Amino acid sequence: MRDVPIVPMGQEPDGGKSTGEPAPRPWQTARRLSSTGGGAGRESWLDEAEHFLGEAGFDRTPWIAVVLALGIVTWFVLPGPWLWGAAIAGGAGTGLAALALWPTGSAIDQRRANLRLAIVTCGLVFAFGVALVWARSAVVGAEPIARPMVALVHGKVLAREDQPAEGRLRLTLAARLPGEGAPSAAARKVRVNFPIRALGEGGVPAGLSEGAVVRLRARLMPPAHPMLPGSYDFARAAWFSGLSATGTMVGKLEVIRPAEGSGGLAVLQRSLSEHVRARVPGSPGAIAAAFASGDRGGIAEVDAAAMRDAGLTHLLSISGLHVSAVVAAAYVAVLRVLALWPALALRVRLPVVAAASGALAGIGYTLLTGAQVPTVRSCVAALLVLGALVLGREALSMRMLALAAGFVLLLWPESAIGPSFQMSFAAVLSLIALSQAAPVRAFLAPRAEPWLARIGRQTVMLFLTGVVIELALMPVVMFHFHRAGIYGALANVLAIPLVTFVAMPMIAMGFLADLLGMGGLMWWVVERALALLLEIAHVTAGQAGAVRLMPQISGLAMMLFALGGLWLGLWRGRVRLAGFVPVAAASAMVAATPIPDILVSGDGQQVGITVTGPDGEPRLLSLRESRSAYTRDNLMELAGVAAESVPLADWDGARCSSAFCTLVLGRGARDWVLLIGRGRDRGDLAPLAAACREADIVISERYLPRSCRPRWLKADRRYLERSGGLAIDLADRRITAVADGQGEHGWWREPAPRRVGK
Repeated sequence: MRDVPIVPMGQEPDGGKSTGEPAPRPWQTARRLSSTGGGAGRESWLDEAEHFLGEAGFDRTPWIAVVLALGIVTWFVLPGPWLWGAAIAGGAGTGLAALALWPTGSAIDQRRANLRLAIVTCGLVFAFGVALVWARSAVVGAEPIARPMVALVHGKVLAREDQPAEGRLRLTLAARLPGEGAPSAAARKVRVNFPIRALGEGGVPAGLSEGAVVRLRARLMPPAHPMLPGSYDFARAAWFSGLSATGTMVGKLEVIRPAEGSGGLAVLQRSLSEHVRARVPGSPGAIAAAFASGDRGGIAEVDAAAMRDAGLTHLLSISGLHVSAVVAAAYVAVLRVLALWPALALRVRLPVVAAASGALAGIGYTLLTGAQVPTVRSCVAALLVLGALVLGREALSMRMLALAAGFVLLLWPESAIGPSFQMSFAAVLSLIALSQAAPVRAFLAPRAEPWLARIGRQTVMLFLTGVVIELALMPVVMFHFHRAGIYGALANVLAIPLVTFVAMPMIAMGFLADLLGMGGLMWWVVERALALLLEIAHVTAGQAGAVRLMPQISGLAMMLFALGGLWLGLWRGRVRLAGFVPVAAASAMVAATPIPDILVSGDGQQVGITVTGPDGEPRLLSLRESRSAYTRDNLMELAGVAAESVPLADWDGARCSSAFCTLVLGRGARDWVLLIGRGRDRGDLAPLAAACREADIVISERYLPRSCRPRWLKADRRYLERSGGLAIDLADRRITAVADGQGEHGWWREPAPRRVGK
């Protein structure tokens, strides 16, 4: 057997050593081999793909999480079971085909190692994501009640939520409803609100807690579908929460059997919240209670709106910032205290003990604040960071983020389409990508400099981090909440250190000091710090142009934003700059997003029409005044109009009677005549038929007779029951309906046809 000379890695055995040239890479060898045969054209693009994956550094773990989320989102986008099955078959077939074409250990497998790995992994994981959320929907989905009802509800309390800011109490019950059939029928999960004043002078009855059995009469409704295209889909959220109905109590609440025992974590959570509000009065106390126990029920609407418009809402929901602060504080405190004991420090690995203490603190805080999905997600990420520290690995990495995302998606796949999941991981992804960028590493590299310069450098980096995170979150906020903040980065630079290094540590010290009756000073500091936080929020939100309302951006634009952001974050080197291309395309699409001319709610009772006011600014005409802030905000946000709406009857160009309003809109080089019903009175049939013939669009909350035939659209109750809410663009003659994005998913049910007049 011939002896094979041993040469240094990277040098050719046939003389490359003498020339000093490095040996060709595998993809270069494959390219040369393919160019000598007749399959050069066929193989060249495969060689280029292999070359790209090898150069750009294809890391499987982050992309597995991305493709898993893509499979889940695909299930929500596709309308029905046939397409869901086709997506599963397509993904699995692609992965298995790559395995068949390029068998493991073959020569072609070595030439296509990165490409084969990418195709097999992505195909199979995509199919698994579609199947996972489909199975989750089938297992946990709760059928909504068929129609509104007033019923005597007898059930067990699953959860109690105090909402003092709104003057009400909320109970989630497991109850059997009238008409459910056999006594053995499974209990329904219903949620009932009732004003605290309805409880009488005694207030909340003793024993009204988790585990109690109650009886009450309630007006129940099926979980509401989106009011308008792009609005919040409560029916979908209720489906995955197992919630069949929501409603309001009418009459009195009767506690049949009080809760037994201590009540567990829920009672402890409420006790902590009440203790904090007793020590810190007013709005600061409500926010402190949210930090301490996750209870946001005491935050006034005006303060919540200011925090939202200032880009500080994330501080109110227990998520990454709060869990990280608790874990880090526990880790550092235990490490420093144990280090004072030399005998222990020499015999025990203190970082392991500190990490275990931080993990226990994080898990306890997560359970105490309700163990909501964002909190669990943040806790998992914090535990992974602690594990990395114990193993001596990099604490913040894309793999750590991908593991946390995969864990959440496996347990709650439906969270992939929710704003909480998207915002949390977009923020952390942008933070990790920024910290790993070469210019940033150079900027933050240790150097001999005065302390003032070092603080200035860190301040600049903090502001830059806020700007990058704000830019990363902006597409998600626009898509889900239809608003874009301008000054959020600056507000966060001031607010995040205030919460992380002042408010939360003082709250923890206040609890400990109260055991000795000495917590007054700590709670005073908490009150001052959170009062300053609210001042920052109100001042920021009050600035001109602080918030811009946006109409619903398209799913394609959101997809391009996600693609560009992931490309920028997950690849390395200059190739990541290609991610700016889809981001620029999506930004252009957002800038060109048309404002709907007409918005119609699913019940036909709310109609919004965008017009130009006398001052040249856009205004929103509303069919009727609504006392619901939710209704008003939906109309304003989806119309992209920040000014208060004007009643249609008060508009100069409108003519209104007791039954109908007419309005002429000039759009798309023509005039459109609108006939809009103001109530359930349809008037005489003959004049109504004549008015319909003169109108292009007729909108009514009731059924209209067949003799009513407008020139283009008749959106009466029969039509709206099947379409849901509408957004109408007159210039393009385009109608977008809520039903367009629902398909055959379990939470959407078209009603059975009804006879006219019913």
